[in-house]
Order: sequence, then C-alpha cells, then structure tokens
Amino acid sequence: MDDSTIFRALVDSTRRQILDRLFERDGQTLTDLAAGFDEMSRQGVMKHLDVLEEAGLIVTRRSGRQNLHYLNAVPIRQIHDRWISRYTEPLAAVLGRLTTVLENDMNDVTTHIYQTYIVTTPERLWQAITDPELTSRYYYGTAVHSDWNAGSSLLYDYPDGTVAADGKVLEIDPGRRVVMEFNAVWDDAIKSEPPVKMTWEIESSGKTCKLTVTTEGLAPGSETDTQFRGGILWIVSGLKTFLETGSPLPSEQAA
Repeated sequence: MDDSTIFRALVDSTRRQILDRLFERDGQTLTDLAAGFDEMSRQGVMKHLDVLEEAGLIVTRRSGRQNLHYLNAVPIRQIHDRWISRYTEPLAAVLGRLTTVLENDMNDVTTHIYQTYIVTTPERLWQAITDPELTSRYYYGTAVHSDWNAGSSLLYDYPDGTVAADGKVLEIDPGRRVVMEFNAVWDDAIKSEPPVKMTWEIESSGKTCKLTVTTEGLAPGSETDTQFRGGILWIVSGLKTFLETGSPLPSEQAA
C-alpha cells in the first residue's frame, strides 16, 4: 500500500475517530459506527469506511447479513518502520496497542486480525512461514519445526534449543493456508495459560500476496492477550520487511 494513500486516509479527523472507535470496540457494523456521528448520514460514514478500507486500515468481514469492520494496524506499523523510527525514539510500545481486536461477549475471548500485502510470490511467502531458517529472521529469532501435515506437532525454538512455543497443525492447504494450535511457553507468566488458534492465509494478487493472520481464543486481559497484541503485529511487519528487503527489522524495535 502506497504511503500517500494511508496519509490521505488519516488526515481526516472523522476517519481518525472511526479508527478510535474500532480500537475501543472492534467488529462494528455501519449502523454502530454511524450512531456516533449525529450530524452525518449513514452514506457519509460509508464513504469514510470505503476510504479506510482502500488504505488497508480496516478489514471488512461478512457475518450473516451484516458487514463487520475491524481495525488493521499493520499499515500504521509499517509507516512507523519506514518513517517515524528514523527521526525519533522507537514507538513500538505505543503502536503495539493499535491492534485488531474482536470482543465476543458470549465466549469472553478476543480475536486479533492482521492483514498486509507483500511484494513476493505465494511460494516464497509459504516458505517464509514454514522454513526454520527463514522464520528465525523475523519471528523473534525462533525456528519453526514441523512436517506440516494435519495433526503433526509444531515447535518454535531459539538458537540455544530453548522452546518458545509448541502446538500442532490443525488444518493445512499447502501454499495457501495453515491453521495451528499455538501454545506459548517463552516465559513463566504465559506458559500456564491455554493455547490459542492461529490461521495464516495467503492470497495471490498480481505481483503481491495478501497475508492475513488471525489469532483466536485469547482471554481478554490475559498475559497471552497482552503479549500477542504487539507481538504478532511485529512478526507480520517483520515478515513483510524481510521478504521485500532481505533484511529483518532492527531487534530493538521488538520491545
């Protein structure tokens, strides 16, 4: 996504308010969002949503008869990586709060959705997701190990052999989609919490690939939820940077 498209979308105060509302409560309908703008018509709010979606700042998903809108923080993270971090101190701690969150009151769980376009081939992107040598370049230094068959075990470890996470492959469509159970064990605060479900999806789009990473089953306020908010955003952004430039993001920005 061109930076100028994102900047044009963000310059309007109404669109920034929409993003703020989605940050506070994600997965809102047009009716929900329009209710916050008494002096604007539904059509006017819809036009702003179209601009935000074109800029990649929101993701729209169909649920029954309704369209639900979710905040996508990846473009904002990428602007930070390309511009802000060059001129000021790292803002990762602040940007890490700008995540895509869906609150499901019935199940009391949270879902994060991250989406970005990467200039690469589907084959190269799939390799980057499944090859241990490549994951170690952007996945907090961890290498993934699996034979990538449904039901197979999954493990991410550090260079010294310490296990960061384990789990198993739940579903797989090689080259296009993998669903995994992911159990984080990298520190004492998180290892006692239940695993989550992660889905990595690749869609070819001309010379680019659309990558969507969805994490489900996070208990709001849990250590897993807190750490995953900025962590997966960092991984997705780092994967894009690595594939497009050949270099990972500077490690100090991962804090």
